[in-house]
Amino acid sequence: MSDSSPPVTVEKLDRPPDSKSANVNSWLVAALLLAVAAIMLRNAGLLPTMFSGGTVPRVVEPRGDLADDEKATIEIFKNASRGVVHITSLAVRRDRLSLDLLQIPEGTGTGFIWDEGGHIVTNYHVIEMGQTAQVTLADGTRLSARLVGADKDKDLAVLKVDLPAGKKLAPIPLGTSADLQVGQKVFAIGNPFGLDQTLTTGVISGVGREIQVPSRRTIDGAIQTDAAINPGNSGGPLLDSAGRLIGVNTAIYSPSGAYAGIGFAVPVDTVNEIVPQLVQNGRIERVGLGVGLLDDKLADMLGVKEGAVVARVSAAAAVAGLRPSYWDEDGELRLEVITAIDGKPIRRAEDVLRALDRRKVGETVRVTVWRDGQEVVLSIRLQAL
Repeated sequence: MSDSSPPVTVEKLDRPPDSKSANVNSWLVAALLLAVAAIMLRNAGLLPTMFSGGTVPRVVEPRGDLADDEKATIEIFKNASRGVVHITSLAVRRDRLSLDLLQIPEGTGTGFIWDEGGHIVTNYHVIEMGQTAQVTLADGTRLSARLVGADKDKDLAVLKVDLPAGKKLAPIPLGTSADLQVGQKVFAIGNPFGLDQTLTTGVISGVGREIQVPSRRTIDGAIQTDAAINPGNSGGPLLDSAGRLIGVNTAIYSPSGAYAGIGFAVPVDTVNEIVPQLVQNGRIERVGLGVGLLDDKLADMLGVKEGAVVARVSAAAAVAGLRPSYWDEDGELRLEVITAIDGKPIRRAEDVLRALDRRKVGETVRVTVWRDGQEVVLSIRLQAL
């Protein structure tokens, strides 16, 4: 049986193209060249990119130079951020199953490098709940830190890290706080909500404020600022426009617990007085009259509206003439109320501590007391607490 199928024609690949094929190839080459040219123009910024949606973005205008104040802010952050650290407070706990000792994070905050010897300053409340701490430097280096000393009445603490060989630290330059003025620009660097190396800016919105720290003591001369300070900023530096340390961010005023426009910092003059003592001695030597004072609420219940009621006295204070309040034989309460120290009025027990805050052991002060219906002035030599 013969095969009736038509023969198969094999076309040679090297056959010269006909005119129709040549036109198609020419169009393909032209389209390819246009596409390449479009890509080159687009990369050069001379041609907007075409999207499938058909929208054409506007041409980007050259930015030009940064403003002088922007350049200054950027420079402040670049220089100071090297001296800012992230602090994680750790507590040691024993695992109930394996009985292994584990380090559990108790809180985080901010600190800053005080000197090239590895001393780190932060708030006391940042590390008070932990037993150890971990410090993360700006370059990501993590170091174990130990507590050198703390002053909970000023909400300050000093940690110490041991540096690897060849590692150098960049302490933040020190400024002053006594000459600060409302309206000055300030810059805060910290780790709010765990977001490290965050910069916020603002102005000094108040000076000479009183803030209460967790120990219920007050800090005089605190700096008030509207630079955003949130949880995690605690212990971080507050800087002036020269990039100098002027305070340690420590508290916010907020009914909700979040930033509400008012933050406070421990003034650097106080920091510079406390930190060297902690570095050298690990503690602060404070002075007192050698007396125990009644709580203000108890004093108010006894009818004392102003003054600090003396509850007990040391032997040295007794020798100087102070006496404790007591009930006499007739059942009448004999109150000993301190009303002034060196002429400065004392309205509550806290005022006694504040009046002696910057005094030294061995100094003598004039103490005015209200006793048996009359004022008595005594000279008392200050003692170490």
